[in-house]
Amino acid sequence: MSTATDPATDVSGEISEIFAEAGTAGFLYAREIGDDGGPEVSIGGDEPVVLASVFKILVLTAYVRAVAAGELDERERTTVTARYRIGGVGTAGFADDVEMSWRDLALNMMTMSDNAATDVLYHRLGADAVDRVIADLGLDRTRLIGCCEDLFASVIADLGGTADSDLDELFTSATPAQVLAMRAVDPERTSASTPRDVATLLNALWTDAAAPAEACAAARAIMAQQIWPHRLTSGFPGDVTIAAKTGTLPSWRNEAGVVTYPDGRQYAVTVFTRAHSLADRQPRVDASIGRAAFAAVEHLRALTA
Repeated sequence: MSTATDPATDVSGEISEIFAEAGTAGFLYAREIGDDGGPEVSIGGDEPVVLASVFKILVLTAYVRAVAAGELDERERTTVTARYRIGGVGTAGFADDVEMSWRDLALNMMTMSDNAATDVLYHRLGADAVDRVIADLGLDRTRLIGCCEDLFASVIADLGGTADSDLDELFTSATPAQVLAMRAVDPERTSASTPRDVATLLNALWTDAAAPAEACAAARAIMAQQIWPHRLTSGFPGDVTIAAKTGTLPSWRNEAGVVTYPDGRQYAVTVFTRAHSLADRQPRVDASIGRAAFAAVEHLRALTA
């Protein structure tokens, strides 16, 4: 007597093994764009996860809404001042004040994960505009606690620093126990969501349900220019295009995006990982995000071939 194999169980086991081999806990959700009620792959897809910079997709959505509504002139220029220079890439790491347009700040926010650009935009739009995206799209498991400035303020406080403390120095002197006790790495105490909620947001952006059609198209075009190839992109062939956003905090390495195959079919796939190590560089974990995403999407394609 033979026993039929559940294909969903098969892919769940494969993905779980990918994460285990990389030394990380993994949370994943994947679905085809526009196919509401269709097949899905969920590995902890409803578990709370730390968003890290994946929250910038919400800020981007609020931004393109404001531009479409005429509430913000995307060509208007503003100055990124010393207040926002917390280090890192883009304007966040510049030595001097810089003047940029809102659209270029949005581009920096998404393509290279510029924290200063994010916060300048967030403060211009207002927290209510970003929270409205969450409410309008029914992202009931998603919660934001401010922007990057607020997150890093919580890190400094949790590591015993002051407003004048150097963040890198605080991390260097902190024990692993102190780092793991930070609010910023606990999904119950920081900006958090679930893989399913983030996929719902992506589906809304790709089906023009999150904003007017021209606004959603602008958001998709910006997300397609992200420069980081080490996570989702690393798992897919070169003829598959990817529009996505990474997120990184101690132990957390994430990426959420939409992959488009040459036949035109598109899939939202969101992957969040929490490594068993606090090492700054974890290439096996980064690669596991792409490998797990590819396994999930290929499974969906096989189910609906």
